[in-house]
Amino acid sequence: WARARLGLERVLFVPSGVPPHKRGRRVTAPEHRIAMARLAVRGNPAFGVSTLESRRDGPSYTVDTLRALRARRPGERLYLLLGEDSLEELPTWREPEAIRGLATLVVAARPPGVTAGAPRGGPGAGAALSAPGLSGHGVRWLDNPPIALSSSQVRRLARARHSLRYLVPEAVRAYIERHRLYRRTR
Repeated sequence: WARARLGLERVLFVPSGVPPHKRGRRVTAPEHRIAMARLAVRGNPAFGVSTLESRRDGPSYTVDTLRALRARRPGERLYLLLGEDSLEELPTWREPEAIRGLATLVVAARPPGVTAGAPRGGPGAGAALSAPGLSGHGVRWLDNPPIALSSSQVRRLARARHSLRYLVPEAVRAYIERHRLYRRTR
């Protein structure tokens, strides 16, 4: 959706290595997240998967990734695609003002109940955009149909051994089952 709406040549998916917002919590190994991302985009030449963050030692910060991408392709315009729920958390990220300077934020709508705050234009998103260092900067809103499914919900369903069929690409569903990801260990 974002690729077509923005006329993007390529969309790069970047699974994080060590997500800083999940410190101390059990996180699926980066090699599994990379494999699932590759399976999800397989067959679409406009999509790619980068291992940039997973190869980095320590926490994976978006600002560092954007700087690395900018260094590799200095003349290209970068867009950071994120959900409205992530936009609400942006002021808590490392160097949010630098992120905004490195890439245009492109925000996908999320239905009420998925975001921490209200829908587009509501207090949650507004607070993020008026945070110090972010006010006055443009944000591109996608006119996408809101997506109610989150990765947290997929993990919860898999943990409870519910079917993921039609919720994720079939190859990803099979991978999750084959590797018994998200199952409780006893």
